[in-house]
Amino acid sequence: MIKTKLVDVTLKDTFRTTHGAADSKRLVIVDIDGGLGEASPVNYYGESVETVLDYLNRASENLSLDTLQMEGLSAALDSIAAGNSAAKAAIDIALHDRLGKNLNLPVYALYGIAPREDIATSYTISISDPDSMKRQTLQNPGYQVYKVKVGVPGDIEMVAAVREATKARIRVDANAGWSAREAVQKIKALAKYDIEFVEQPLHWKDFEGFRLLRHKIDVPIIADEGIMRAEDIPQYSGLVDGINIKLQKSGGIREAYRMICVARALKMKIMIGCMIETSIAISAAAQLAPLVDYVDLDGNILISDDPYDGVKAVNGFLKYPPRPGIGAIART
Repeated sequence: MIKTKLVDVTLKDTFRTTHGAADSKRLVIVDIDGGLGEASPVNYYGESVETVLDYLNRASENLSLDTLQMEGLSAALDSIAAGNSAAKAAIDIALHDRLGKNLNLPVYALYGIAPREDIATSYTISISDPDSMKRQTLQNPGYQVYKVKVGVPGDIEMVAAVREATKARIRVDANAGWSAREAVQKIKALAKYDIEFVEQPLHWKDFEGFRLLRHKIDVPIIADEGIMRAEDIPQYSGLVDGINIKLQKSGGIREAYRMICVARALKMKIMIGCMIETSIAISAAAQLAPLVDYVDLDGNILISDDPYDGVKAVNGFLKYPPRPGIGAIART
């Protein structure tokens, strides 16, 4: 039985990227016999709260929820309907959480993963005027790395403002906001601000553009928007340095783990990221964080009213609670 609950969260600051802006987000929380999961639907991927609820209703009527058969879960979820990755992630997360609770083990232990205390998450500075972006950075000190949203006119000045506010590492994310020629110019201009890498500079289908960047610039490139599942990864091999995996794109933990294995086989760097999420989905993604190179799990930090408690960022580093499953519980 899949129980659902709608949760509205408020962002600390207006969250703005090249895809749009938001001050709040409606999420769908699921409970499967005590296992918690979460869907954070994104219009860019064709999902909404309504599509998530519709899928979950169909899944509740047609899906066998046996947590001992996790290997076939992705195929079972796909048999109900294509797409709907956030809705599928909610079920996958909840079943992993339930299995971990039943065995009294954290999910990372189910995968044979050793926890680490040196995992630093980035903190995202969303698009605004340079002064506001500098203020965002100063008001959220202590992180080892900041991810700066770019891809709009004036974004060089925006990154410069963030650099004035911090000596920490800076990553930039254009969310496909540049053309190939523009990306070459922008990335060369941004290099003086000591950026670590550039995430999704071009539209995900612009393979010729990625090939051009490979020959024109030295700054590492991470692909995001076009990387949904493991089968999407090989087409970027040799064109980018790494990929960004998000549970809300992959359909959950099981597929995200497969993606990590494929990316490693192709000698690609890996980042694990998130949407705007509560501590349920963030805690789920954090179970795989010890396996990757870069972590961007700040969705629960960007909201002011997280109704759940789980994996936290303490001085910028992930801290895992001593609980089974994904480690997330409702705040009392």
